[in-house]
Amino acid sequence: MKKLFPIGLLLLSIWSIQSCTKDDNTGGSDGNYKLTYGDSIFYINPSVDYTITPVGAPTGGSYTGFPEGIDIDNLTGAIRVNKSETGLRYRITYTAVNGDTSNAIILIGGINYYDQIYDLSKDDTTAKPLYNASLNRNVPANSIFDEGNGCKLEGVEVDASNGRINLAACVRNGVFGITPTNGVRKEVELRYRINDGSNKNLNSLKVKLYYYNTSADIDADLIQLLKDREGTVFGTGPTPPPVFQMTTEVLGLSNVRGVAKPRPPCIFLVGRM
Repeated sequence: MKKLFPIGLLLLSIWSIQSCTKDDNTGGSDGNYKLTYGDSIFYINPSVDYTITPVGAPTGGSYTGFPEGIDIDNLTGAIRVNKSETGLRYRITYTAVNGDTSNAIILIGGINYYDQIYDLSKDDTTAKPLYNASLNRNVPANSIFDEGNGCKLEGVEVDASNGRINLAACVRNGVFGITPTNGVRKEVELRYRINDGSNKNLNSLKVKLYYYNTSADIDADLIQLLKDREGTVFGTGPTPPPVFQMTTEVLGLSNVRGVAKPRPPCIFLVGRM
C-alpha cells in the first residue's frame, strides 16, 4: 500500500522554500550581508570606463555614498571611479529592503588639501597635500605636479615633486595683486601624475586660495561653508589642524555633520609676511 504525502506538509515545504529564496534576494534581511568592494583603495584608469561593483551583492535595497563626489548607482552600488572626486575616503552604505544596513569604506587615490587658515605672519607658509587621505603618507618619488604649468602661470608655486604649495611665493608672485586686500581669491587647477597604483595617469584638483588681513575678516558665508563641510574629510589621521573644529572620525561612521561637498579645498592666507 502506497503512503500518501500529507498535502498540508507539502504546501508548508513549498512555502518554506519560497520564503528562504525571497530572503536571499532582498539584500540580507537576516542582517548577515557585509558590503565590500573587494578592496579599499582604487585608482583612476582613464583608458576604460572603470567601474567597481559590490562583491556578492544581494538584489533589492539601495546604496548611498558620503561625502558628495562619489559617482554611485543607487540601485546597484556600482561606482564609476573615473567620474568620482579623487583623494577622498568615502563611506558607502547599503540599505536592505527590510532596513538592515551595512557600510564599506573605500578610497579613490589622489591628493587633497585641508580647508585651513595659514598665518603668514607666523611663517606658516606651506600647504602640504594629503596623499591618499593621509598626512602620514609621503608622495611617491618620481611623481609630477603642476603638469603644463597651469598653476605657475597664475603665480601659484607648487613643488613639482611633492605637491606642496608655497603660499609666501603666491603673495610675492602677485596672485592676490600688488597689494593684497581682504577677500581677494584665486581658483587654479592643479594637474598631476602620481607614481603609484594610478600608473601616473593624469589627475587634477581645483584649489581655491583666499587672502584676508586677519582670520576675523573671513566672510561669514565662507565660515558657514566650512562648518557645513565638517566631517566630509574623514579617516585622514593624524588629527588635522584645529580649523573650525573639523570632525575627523577614524572611519567617519558616526557623528558626521557634513552637508556640503568637500571640493574644492579652500586655503586661507591671513596676515602680512
